Amino acid sequence: MRKLLAILLLCYATFSFAQIKISNKLHTGNEFSIYSNRNVSEIYIDNSDFEVVKIVSQLLAEDIERVSGQKGKLLTTKSIKSKQPIIIGTLGHNKWIDKLVASNKIDISAIRNGWEQYIIKIVEKPFSGVDKALIIAGCDRRGTAYGTFTLSEAMGVSPLYWWADVPVKKQKAIYLETAEYISKEPSVKYRGIFLNDEGWGLVPWAAKTFDPTLGDIGPKTYAKICELILRMKGNMLAPAMHPGSGAFNKYPDNKIVADNYAIVMTSAHCEPLLFNNATEWSSETMGEWNYMTNKEGINKVLDKRISENGQYENFYTLAMRGIHDAGLVGVPKEKEVSLIEEVLSDQRNILKKYIDKDITSIPQQFVPYKEVLDIYEKGLKVPDDVTLVWPDDNFGYMKRLSNKEEQKRKGASGVYYHISYCGEPHDYLWINTTPATLIYEEMRKAYDTGANRYWLLNVGDIKPGELGMKFFLDMAWDIEQFNFDNAYTHHTDFLTSIFGEKYRDDIVDIINNYYLLGFQHKPEGMGWGYQWNNYLERERIIDTEFSFTNYDEAEKRMAAYDRIADKSEKIWKQLPEEYKPAYYELVHYPVKGATLMNKKMLTAQKNRWYARQGRATTNAVANEAKVYFDSLAMYTDKFNSLLNGKWKHMMAVSPGWNASYHEMAPTEQIDIPEEGEVGIFIPGQDYTFGMPNVNVLPSVNPYTKKSFFFEVYNKGKKTFIWKATTHANWIKLSKLSGKTATQERIKVSIDWNKVPHGNNIIGEIEIVINGKTDKIFVPVFNPETPSIDEVRGMYIEDNGCVSINAGLFHRKHENDDIKIKTVKGLGYENDCVQLGEATKPSQNKWFTNRAPKTEYDFYTFNAGNATVYVYALPLFPIDSKHDTSYGVMIDEGMVQWMSTASREYSGEWRRNVARNSAIGVATLQIDKPGKHTFKLICANPGVIIQKVVIDFGGMKRSYLGPEVTYVDNKKPTR
Repeated sequence: MRKLLAILLLCYATFSFAQIKISNKLHTGNEFSIYSNRNVSEIYIDNSDFEVVKIVSQLLAEDIERVSGQKGKLLTTKSIKSKQPIIIGTLGHNKWIDKLVASNKIDISAIRNGWEQYIIKIVEKPFSGVDKALIIAGCDRRGTAYGTFTLSEAMGVSPLYWWADVPVKKQKAIYLETAEYISKEPSVKYRGIFLNDEGWGLVPWAAKTFDPTLGDIGPKTYAKICELILRMKGNMLAPAMHPGSGAFNKYPDNKIVADNYAIVMTSAHCEPLLFNNATEWSSETMGEWNYMTNKEGINKVLDKRISENGQYENFYTLAMRGIHDAGLVGVPKEKEVSLIEEVLSDQRNILKKYIDKDITSIPQQFVPYKEVLDIYEKGLKVPDDVTLVWPDDNFGYMKRLSNKEEQKRKGASGVYYHISYCGEPHDYLWINTTPATLIYEEMRKAYDTGANRYWLLNVGDIKPGELGMKFFLDMAWDIEQFNFDNAYTHHTDFLTSIFGEKYRDDIVDIINNYYLLGFQHKPEGMGWGYQWNNYLERERIIDTEFSFTNYDEAEKRMAAYDRIADKSEKIWKQLPEEYKPAYYELVHYPVKGATLMNKKMLTAQKNRWYARQGRATTNAVANEAKVYFDSLAMYTDKFNSLLNGKWKHMMAVSPGWNASYHEMAPTEQIDIPEEGEVGIFIPGQDYTFGMPNVNVLPSVNPYTKKSFFFEVYNKGKKTFIWKATTHANWIKLSKLSGKTATQERIKVSIDWNKVPHGNNIIGEIEIVINGKTDKIFVPVFNPETPSIDEVRGMYIEDNGCVSINAGLFHRKHENDDIKIKTVKGLGYENDCVQLGEATKPSQNKWFTNRAPKTEYDFYTFNAGNATVYVYALPLFPIDSKHDTSYGVMIDEGMVQWMSTASREYSGEWRRNVARNSAIGVATLQIDKPGKHTFKLICANPGVIIQKVVIDFGGMKRSYLGPEVTYVDNKKPTR
């Protein structure tokens, strides 16, 4: 098995780096031997080259040892004595490479004066006495580093070899087959991560485990972070900035470490000129952080910062907000624009004072984050050379991008994006559940509107956001390699390359459903178990919106999590020991953690629901919820104890300002009498008291062929005896009698070969419990027409609703501008439809017959007014001159226009981002029963629709809405 995994890992290297082909066998004899016959090629660098070249060359030597078991030798001698050396260097800084360029043995025209480009080339007889050399030449210092790490990754050393403990498989030989490879410039010039909310994992881990001597995040930790960024082909870091950690510039060696690794330092939107006002500003000694009253004091500390840091490579934030992400302090609304323009001018003057460059060539950014966007929209003039960095709404949806005029700016634009966040409406800091397809859709849209200068990802504590970080930086490096399809498979392709092709199908199932369930509702958001009174006191307990009474929704969610968690556990146990830590960190803990969080919260909700019914199992279910709580703590402890405690203190379930989800969910204990009544539960009964409670199951029909159940449950301690009899030979029960201490679920199915035709067939189940007789009615809708064949392939009305998966349409109508795509990996049903790309022109609303659209055929048994619910992604308009409108229409009836737009921090926005859905509601007319066509019409392109429900009055309360009502398993054409 280990041999198989080694082969698979090597295959991945060849596939993932098709341009850099590595083999463990000679094929043509022209290969370059990095390691063979127990001999390792010596690595030569020029001592006058950049420090990062020395660092990555040393790491390459160690990587060769990781693969071969034998460490390469790093040399800085004046002459090359090896017959087959590896020569690593930067143009103009390596004497051997410069000689090869001068003698035309290397053509560097493709990378000369480039940005972070490199050449990897095998050169025959480059110098006297040298048979063959492997040259890695960078156009600049980072280009050299990326070329070196490209070779490392091709050999099988993952960028996550240390941060996620991805094993490196030993090889008997390492041959480079690629004669020459020339890289292109990265898609995005500056690409990096922001360490944020670090107090929950990164700080305690660094302080207590990794660097206890310092007791903080410092040079040792930042060296590992910088190496990770470089290996992932990033080049930028915004350091941790919360009060719980020491400011980056508190430790002078931090900036030296970053520069040694060629990492560009930047800062968060609220940290002007690399100054951390959360911990470096003292109101006692420096006065108020108020530019109107203390401009001189603020500029004094900013001046000092640039005098100390201006010699290094930085991307400077021009900003003025309050302390630590607070709004602007003490500025009247009418003076906000003029004050910020004054701030920008003053800070640029500080840069000019210490940096001997044209101010327009110094990298600077302005981030219109939160209230700053409102100030910008009032007419704030930002210098043309400053990069506008557009933020998302903290939940993965870009609030604004550059319009046509802003796209002409010399400073271009960028993005600040979150896969981790602490703030309202609910934090999500624990595990990463942001789908890659959402990141791709939003980043591609940003890139297409000119955001190619600066991409910054808020990755929280790094762990467990490694997969999201890798995807983000992979896209930033070469966005043209991505589309919706391979964005959807990115994580599973990467994980399969590590753990083996034999697990591909299972990993696809696990990862796809993990992100689907997390998109439907984040695990952290399951903890909305409390309402807060002024953020100080817990006011009352509320349930989640997942229903136990309708559509079996909550139970199915728990079952889905159980299924993928069990599958993940099975893989984890089968893997060789050296693979288990990586699998636990990247897959198993997030999957198992999300499972236990959901089961804890939903089981506690079930307990409270059972308590209202007085069920005898109420207290046992409370205990079950406690088991899930304890199990989650156990799995978290396991994470922190991996590899003899390497990650001790890194993982915690309790980050956040409103983190009720980390606690034991509220449950109720009730007194169970010795003798109590026996109750019957029927799906769809939202109420328990106060209304007639006839036992009627939801209607069944031959088109969707759903099955249902009923439950008999005890309200006392004494066992009860029950017996069920069907009064129709077409009703099938999973069990006909029993002796039950607590409760019993009996499945009800239909033998469709025996059901008579009719629109209102009523079957009966007679149930006798402890001698008392009750009835359960089974309504069947089995009309003569239409036949199943007549409606096969259509959506159909079921229990008063037609439920449509928007990603699975019957027809699409496009034009030269608008192309309609099915998007996998988003939406409640895991399929969505994108009505054109957001950068394309808006469509004419008046001529709907010619408009781009998707069409869905459906069949109804009712007519008249129908309420249409459209579940869309809560996207913002692409810029201030656009909207996110789309139309809905049935047949040739009236079109209704809807929009997904909402104002950030409005009540609507809070609801939308919590459920990842903007639900539009319209009333449409259906003239008569029969076949109809529902149409989604493109107005402002870029809108993404998840699901549509056409409701004639049968829709029940739930979170996800009714299940898709599609006839047969054959899906519509996309």
